Amino acid sequence: MNPSDAPAPYAGLPGGIGVSRLRVYDWPAADGRRGGTPHVHLTCSEGYAVTGGRGAVQTLTAAGFQETPLSPGALVWFTPGTIHRLVNDGDLTLHVLMQNCGLPEAGDAVLTLPPALLADAGAYRAAVTLPAEGGEAELAAAALRRRDLAVEGFTALREATEAGDPEPLALFHRAALALVRPLAARWRERWRAGAAAAAGATATQLDRLERGEADYLAHAVVRAEQPSARGKFGMCGRLDVYDVA
Repeated sequence: MNPSDAPAPYAGLPGGIGVSRLRVYDWPAADGRRGGTPHVHLTCSEGYAVTGGRGAVQTLTAAGFQETPLSPGALVWFTPGTIHRLVNDGDLTLHVLMQNCGLPEAGDAVLTLPPALLADAGAYRAAVTLPAEGGEAELAAAALRRRDLAVEGFTALREATEAGDPEPLALFHRAALALVRPLAARWRERWRAGAAAAAGATATQLDRLERGEADYLAHAVVRAEQPSARGKFGMCGRLDVYDVA
C-alpha cells in the first residue's frame, strides 16, 4: 500500500485530553479557606499534576466528603460526578488534565450554586457567566461573586451529606443533569472528534501491526504549542490555556 493511502494519525494530545496551567485563586471564602469555585463534571474525569505551592482539593460524592493534600509532585484525579473545590494554602500551581478535550469548555461543568439558581436555567447562566467585556477588576469581581455563591451551595451539600441526608446531593445531581442535557448531542460530536478518534487511531495501528504493515509510520507528526491565552479568569483560578484539540 502506498503510504499516502494510510490514515493520518490522531494529532491531538494523547488520549484526546485537554491541558491547562492553573494558579489557584487566593481569595478567602466565608469559611476562611482560600481557593476556587466548587463544581462538578458530568462526563469528564479530571486530574491535577501539582507543580508548586501547597493546598488541597476538597471532594464530595455520595460516599462522603474528603480533603486530599496537594504539594509539588502530587498527582490526583477523580471521575465524573465528583464535586471538587481547590483550596490554596500558599501559591498553589498545577497543571489540569481534562478528559474529553473541549467538553468542559462546552459546558460540562455545573457550579454548586444554591438550589433556587440551579432550578432556573436563565438565572443559573446569568450567575455563572463572566462579562464579555470589562477590565481586570470587573472580571475579578464577577468571578469572586460566582465563587462565593458556589461555596455557599457546596457548604450546604457537605453539611447535609455529613449529617446523613443524601437527598440534597441527589437533588443537585438531578438539577445539574437538567441544565446540561440539551448539550449532549453537541458533546457527542466533540467526543467523536477527540477521545473516540484517538482510541480509533490506536485500533487502526494495532490492526496494521498485526498485518505487518508499517506504512502508517510515514505519517508521524510533531506539534508544539505555547498557551493560546494567559491569565484567564477560570472557575478555580487564573488559567493559561492551550489549543490542543
